Amino acid sequence: MNTIKNNVRLMGNLGQNPDVKEFEPGKKVARFSIATNEQYTNGKGEKVTETNWHNCVAWGKTAEVVEKFLNKGSEVAIDGRLTSRSYNTKEGEKKYITEVVVNELLMLGKKSD
Repeated sequence: MNTIKNNVRLMGNLGQNPDVKEFEPGKKVARFSIATNEQYTNGKGEKVTETNWHNCVAWGKTAEVVEKFLNKGSEVAIDGRLTSRSYNTKEGEKKYITEVVVNELLMLGKKSD
């Protein structure tokens, strides 16, 4: 039961090219967001599509795969866990971020050129 306490699975498309940084030789981090779409019928009988954006972060070898193979529009399935952090802006305002730390990544769709 421990494995389902903090587990996220999402399938969607990248909203922009990944932001990859190398913070030590051979150690990389990739940040990207994916959009997931849900469809439902509202009270008026109209079909509605709702898009949600999810911030994702990948480390190490997974970050290298993201850097090499993914770009804006790429379709992916990810498995990971939620994490939250906060920071203070230059203006002193506290900001909170929730991200999905990617454990596994599956590239879907057509191979890009």
